[in-house]
Amino acid sequence: MFSRQRVELKSDAQLRHMDAAGSILSDALDTTVAAVEPGITTSSLNDIFAQVIEKAGAAPNFLNYHGFPGYICTSVNDEVVHGIPGERMLARGDVLKIDGGCIVNGWHSDSARTVILGSSQEGTAEPADEYLSEVTRQAMWHGIAAFAQAKHIGEVGEAIEAFVRKESGQQLGILEDYVGHGIGSAMHMSPDVFNYATGASGVKIKPGMAVAIEPMLTRGSIDTDVLSDDWTVVTADGSRASQWEHSVARHAGGVWVLTAPDGGAAELSKLGVTPVPIPGG
Repeated sequence: MFSRQRVELKSDAQLRHMDAAGSILSDALDTTVAAVEPGITTSSLNDIFAQVIEKAGAAPNFLNYHGFPGYICTSVNDEVVHGIPGERMLARGDVLKIDGGCIVNGWHSDSARTVILGSSQEGTAEPADEYLSEVTRQAMWHGIAAFAQAKHIGEVGEAIEAFVRKESGQQLGILEDYVGHGIGSAMHMSPDVFNYATGASGVKIKPGMAVAIEPMLTRGSIDTDVLSDDWTVVTADGSRASQWEHSVARHAGGVWVLTAPDGGAAELSKLGVTPVPIPGG
C-alpha cells in the first residue's frame, strides 16, 4: 500500500514545520477526544477534528489518501485501524481508536489515541479493555524511549515487545500486519517501524530522522481481516484492540515527540529520557 524509498533526513527547519503540524494535531485530538460521549457519531467526531485543523490553517493528510473519505480514522472495539467515520453511534463500554494527521507547509504529522467510553469503577467499561489500552500506551512510550537512544530502528520493536511480554506475557497480541513508519514530506515513508523483534537491526538512526511509532495490541489473536469497505481492519476472532501513536524526531541534540505538547517530557522522564527541543524553535 505504501511506497518505500530511501530514509528522508530533515533539517532542523523542516523538523520545526513538523513540530508545528504536531502541535495542531495534538490540539485537534484533544478537542475530539473531549467530545467523545455515548450517542455521538463517529462522523461528528470527524467534523470536530476537521474544524480544528482548518481553523489553525493546516491541511488534512488522511482525507482522500488513496481514496480514504475521512479526516480521521475511527475504529471501534474489534476494529483495529482504518475505520471510516460514519453514522455509528458510540455506546458506553466502546473502545474507540482515533487516528489523525495534518500538514503544515508540506510537512506531516500523525498520531493516535485509544478512548474508552466509561470506566470499570463505574461498571460501564471492562477492566480488560482499560488494561489493554494502558499497556499499549506504555508500550508506545517504551518504543519512543528506545528510539531516543537506539543505533538502529529495530531496537524500537525490541523494546515494545519486551515491555508487552513483561507486562502481559502472552495475554495480549502484538499486531504484525500493520506497523509504524517514517514520516516527513509524506505521511508514510521508509523505514518500517515494527512493533516486535524481527531479528534484524534495521536502518541506522541518524539526526533528521522522524518516525511514527504506533503499537497495536489485541486481547486475542493477531490475525486480521479487512471489511468490504476495503479499509476497516478487524481482528479475525472479534477481540478488542488498542492503538496509540506519536510522531517522533531525532535531531543532533536529542529526541523530540512532535505530537506531544511537552515534547514527551512527562512520560519520557519516567523512563530516564529527557527530550530536547528542536534548535531554532
